[in-house]
Amino acid sequence: MNAITRIEARSADLGEGMLVRRFLPSRQQRMVGAWCFLDHAGPVRFAPGKGMHVGAHPHIGLQTFTWLIEGEVMHRDSLGNAQIIRPGQVNLMTAGHGIAHTEDSLHDGQALHAAQLWIALPPEAEACAPDFAHHPDLPQWQENGARLTLLAGTHAGRTAPTRLYSPLLGLDIACDDATALHLALNPDFEYGMLPLVGEAGIENETVRADEFAYLGRGRDALHLTLSAGTRLLVLGGEPFAEPVLMWWNFVGWTKATIAEAQAEWERGEQGEPRSARFGPVGDGQAPRLMPPPLPWRVTE
Repeated sequence: MNAITRIEARSADLGEGMLVRRFLPSRQQRMVGAWCFLDHAGPVRFAPGKGMHVGAHPHIGLQTFTWLIEGEVMHRDSLGNAQIIRPGQVNLMTAGHGIAHTEDSLHDGQALHAAQLWIALPPEAEACAPDFAHHPDLPQWQENGARLTLLAGTHAGRTAPTRLYSPLLGLDIACDDATALHLALNPDFEYGMLPLVGEAGIENETVRADEFAYLGRGRDALHLTLSAGTRLLVLGGEPFAEPVLMWWNFVGWTKATIAEAQAEWERGEQGEPRSARFGPVGDGQAPRLMPPPLPWRVTE
């Protein structure tokens, strides 16, 4: 059996009391299947007049996957979508060739608790047309006193509606009382687990809130013991043959691809005509977030 690798969070304060803890990518593990980014945001209750407001920023080569646990968030993007996401719902934005978006608390002074994930697109799909989908209804069921919600992929004879480009699993598990669960797994997948609240026991080890456990590949089952009030994410997927490149909000398979996207976004800030892939978001008045300088020189 593979040893469990524990990954501690890297924390960042985004202001207004908003604390984000990042688990992927990390030095120990860059990806789990195509899952290449995982942030745990909150739980936080903003002060009156305060909230989360993320300015316009671009993406390429990935899907953003927002799982909302508490609060209400407004998504707007350069395709013209404006969508409120509420607890128990998923927003899935496919950047492909390129898209820009903003995210804002629907009402200032509200609570917010969410997991923000990215899915790297495989080479054959990295330049696909951008898209956005809202999924208010996901497969949910009870098992041994726990509530399971299938966010992505197929599990226990159920399939989530989220459109994927790689074999993946995303599963949310929550319980009020202490319980134990036995999950069937795909041995071709690698897996990771993140308790958002509470703690989970696995193989005589305890994994606590905001401690990501990388479980490796080759498992056909997972036995979990959950303390009362625990909520956790289980992520899985077929490993990529090689990791993708990630820089700022871009994912790609070559440095040139990322450099070209960054240059196009920066030209818009300088007042030049914006490229078709990074059009205005909403009324175009949201502040545009800018990347730091590229860490490499593009020669290809």
